[in-house]
Amino acid sequence: MHVTRFDEAPTYEAPNHFDMRCLRLQGKEAGPSTQMWMGMSQLLPGGHTTLDGSPIEKLYLVLEGRLTVVGELEGQRDEQELGPYDSCRFAPGEKRQLVNRTNRPALVALVMANAPPA
Repeated sequence: MHVTRFDEAPTYEAPNHFDMRCLRLQGKEAGPSTQMWMGMSQLLPGGHTTLDGSPIEKLYLVLEGRLTVVGELEGQRDEQELGPYDSCRFAPGEKRQLVNRTNRPALVALVMANAPPA
């Protein structure tokens, strides 16, 4: 078993993430994991990611606040507003964007697979 205490979770910088604070809860620099990692991000009002794709499936769970998620796959765009305990999945290759369009911070958990070995 590996425990990461929230107060000791390491921060990380994610590319194309703006007005966000990201913590690694499991995997990578937070501890051993062979298949996946877990993070948590706080998005300040106006905080967002760019609309980018990834070859890796991603799972998001809103813990606090409201968050707009945008997905685009094969030219089809979908936009949804999520509240506490709502979750979404982005498929491999699907572009995704997170946007906090409210005046309150939003808190979201992320789980995704480790990148395959090069």
